[in-house]
Amino acid sequence: MLRWTCAAVTGAVLSGFAFLLVTGNYINDGPVLVRLSVTHGLHLGDLFIGAGWLVAMLMLLVLARPDRRPVNRGDRTPLSR
Repeated sequence: MLRWTCAAVTGAVLSGFAFLLVTGNYINDGPVLVRLSVTHGLHLGDLFIGAGWLVAMLMLLVLARPDRRPVNRGDRTPLSR
């Protein structure tokens, strides 16, 4: 449960930062690919932000999933191998 909570909070913060980057102006906006209005559009740089956001969210899912390691029931001591 703690893993999913941490992943959800991290994903929310990451999404907030990505939203600020997409809606703001920055040096490498790039050319406008799709014009949404007179003052707004989808820039080439926004695609890189979206791709980075997607990869980061997938990595959060990988980190938050439960362990799939087999449990050795015959081993009584936690540190013996």
